[in-house]
Order: sequence, then C-alpha cells, then structure tokens
Amino acid sequence: MKALTDLFREWIPQQRWFGGKGREWADVTEDGFFLDRGNPVLSVHRVRISYRDGARETYLVPLSWRDHLAEDMDAAFVGAVSNDGRESFAYDAMRDRESTAPWLIHLAQGSAIGPMRFSPAGEGHIPEGLPGDIVSTEQSNTSLVYGQEAILKLFRRLEPGLNPDVEIHNALRRAENEHIAALLGHIEIDDDGDPDTPPATVAMLQTFVPNASDGWRLATASVRDLYAEGDLHADEVGGDFAADSQRLGAATASVHRDMAQVLPTEPASPEWYAEVAQQMTERLDAAIAVVPQLEQYAEGLRRVYAAVADSQEPVVRQRVHGDLHLGQVLRTTTGWIILDFEGEPARPLVERRVLDSPLRDVAGMLRSFDYAARHMLVEQPEDTQRAYRAQEWAARNRAAFCTGYSEASGLDPCGESPLLRAFEADKAVYECVYEARNRPHWLMIPLQSLSRIAERD
Repeated sequence: MKALTDLFREWIPQQRWFGGKGREWADVTEDGFFLDRGNPVLSVHRVRISYRDGARETYLVPLSWRDHLAEDMDAAFVGAVSNDGRESFAYDAMRDRESTAPWLIHLAQGSAIGPMRFSPAGEGHIPEGLPGDIVSTEQSNTSLVYGQEAILKLFRRLEPGLNPDVEIHNALRRAENEHIAALLGHIEIDDDGDPDTPPATVAMLQTFVPNASDGWRLATASVRDLYAEGDLHADEVGGDFAADSQRLGAATASVHRDMAQVLPTEPASPEWYAEVAQQMTERLDAAIAVVPQLEQYAEGLRRVYAAVADSQEPVVRQRVHGDLHLGQVLRTTTGWIILDFEGEPARPLVERRVLDSPLRDVAGMLRSFDYAARHMLVEQPEDTQRAYRAQEWAARNRAAFCTGYSEASGLDPCGESPLLRAFEADKAVYECVYEARNRPHWLMIPLQSLSRIAERD
C-alpha cells in the first residue's frame, strides 16, 4: 500500500531505533499481517529499506489502528490512511497500551500467526492479559514492561538467524546461572521469499527484575559522593563502590565460565591474533580521519596492536557478551544481573556470534569505570583536584572488578596482558569516533584514556 509506505518514509527516520539516519533512501516496500483484530486492531509490518549506497535493512513496525484520533496519544501517532473514503489512524503499537496484551497471549499459547511463530520457553509464568508499559530510555530496540512480572524486548532491525540475546540466555538458563533474568520465550518470523533463509528473531520475553538498581547510576552516584567530600579518598567515602565492583567481577567470571561450558570454544591461533591486530589498526586509521586528535597517539597505539600480533598469550575463544558496560548490569538484593547479550546492535548478526576472548568484555567494563569516574569532569576540565580523584576512583574500582573476576575464575584478567590492553585501546578509539559525532564535549574522556594506554611502557 503506497499510502503506508509514504507514512513509513516520513515516520521511521524520526525514531530512535532507526539505524540509517543520514542515509538517502532509494526505495521502501512493506508487507504486513494482522496479529489481533480486537479494538484496536494490531498489525505487524516488515519495512524493507534500500539505500542509495546499495545497502538494505529490514525493520519491524507493529501498528495499532483506530477509526478515530485517540486522546493523549500524540507521541505514538504515525499517520492516517484513506481507504474507500474512510480514514484509519495508525499508531506505534508499542506505545499504545491497549494493543500490548496480544504479544504475551500468543506467546503463552505458542501461536503461529502468518509468518510469525511464538515459542514459550516452557519454564516460568507468562502473565497473559497484562498491558505493557514502554521503556522510554532504549534506543536500538523497544521494550515493554508487564507489571512487575515480565519484560518483552522487540528487536527492531531484523536479520536472519537466532539473535545472540536469545541464544545465550537460553544456554545460561540451562546452566542455571544466577546472574541472568530467566528467558520465558521468544518470537520469530519466517522469510516468505526464501524458505532456506533462517527465521529472524522478533522479540524475547524475560522475567522482570523489580527493585533493581542500574549499575551506571550506582557508580556515578559513588563518584558524586567522592567529589562532595573534598578531603577524603575513594575508600573513605560512604558511597564507596569497590565492593560492588568486586562482586560484579565475580558475576562476569561466572557468566563467562558457564558460556564456555555450554557453547562452543576453541583455542586462539596465531592467525587469529594477527587478524585481531590488523582489524584494530584498520579501525584506528579510519578513526583518525574522523578524529584528527587521535594522530598524536597513533604511533603508541600501533605498538599496542603489534604486540597482539606477536602474542603467545594462551587464550580460549568463546561466546562473550560483546558490549559489556555498567549500563548493562543491574544490582539486586542478592547480587548482579547481566543484561543484553546481543552484542553491538550496529554490527551484523553473524559478526556478533563469532568466538572471541572474554577479555573483550573485561575491557568494556574497565572503559565503563573510566567513563563513570570522568563524566562529571566534562564541565570542569581544568579542575586538577577532581581529575586526580576521578583517576583514584577509576583505579580502585577497576582493580576491585579484576580481583572479583580473578577470585571467581582463578584467572587474573588484568595482569600484563597485551590483548586486554589492545581491547581497551580499541574500545576507546571507537568511543572517540562516537563522541566526536554525538557529544564532542565528551571527547576528552576517551582521549585521556588513550594517552594513558599509548604512552605506557
């Protein structure tokens, strides 16, 4: 329907989850089906976008339909479509509370509707009949919270194959790991055009973790407490975070151990080390074109990467989190929960499922501690006293995380590892590009870290 594709052309580029911002569209097509014919009617659409540069992406867009404009739903309004002289009004179904219940009803029943299949995990309670409330802070995906019982994550960009978030949560559920939220089920959609193409993962349902605290907020609150106490050290303030960091290290080691037990592993080869070093060097060269300030550290960083190419470090490659940081963890009354095992959403799904070193996750968390410590310096970059205290906080919590990981695994992740140092540098280079494009005033944070990494003997 041309009227609907015209609506999508206007509406999709404005959505936070759309990954093609700034790219010129060449064409857009859609196909859809009805998921529920109640009131409002619920339809699901696959929107296929072709770009001028030849790339293609497919996005999932659920719509709710009404025969009149709904009150207090302006933020969810997509547009109006005329058919035989009658107007129908389309809304973003994930923001229309009255159209959110069918997802869980069909999942509990194990339904198959059109090309979509609902697969309950067989364990845990799926709360049929509850409406879902949208989680407004998400970007690449869209989540609905159903009371205090379950959370549904909708994967907006569709790719053939099982999403790593579902795959790893299911594996860790079998391993009875205590540091994940239980998987209650998932939803897939077939590719109608090619029966040999594996279905794409549409959504996953997990147990909701109530009364939990976000790791980033806890860490940054600790930093604020430290800054407020002008004459105390990081281990003397009431909001010291080191004990939590140590427990988080242990939780991370537990998850890595169980992933290695229930998912494939293989020893790292010299060819893998050489490939990793080459990829990091190529990313650095590309980043310098975006962030010229990186040039001053380039020689030192290339030495860091070259050390990886020559490394004899014994590493077993396995499945990893892929995007671990303080925003991906929740502290509960009983310990830490690790979330979002889908990896970096911007990377192709096949790349996110490649075996890697657990040190990549360790490096991501170490970078996150640096960010938590330094983010409040952005507005006061010349405050040397705060800069010293930020470094003290970061060093204390990085060390605590490594201690917890080591005690739980028997491995010291933060010793003199050339690979860890390179992973940290590679992550900071990525951060430089991101900050230059989105938050230029934050660029100082990864640049300062790169100065430390590149200049260390």
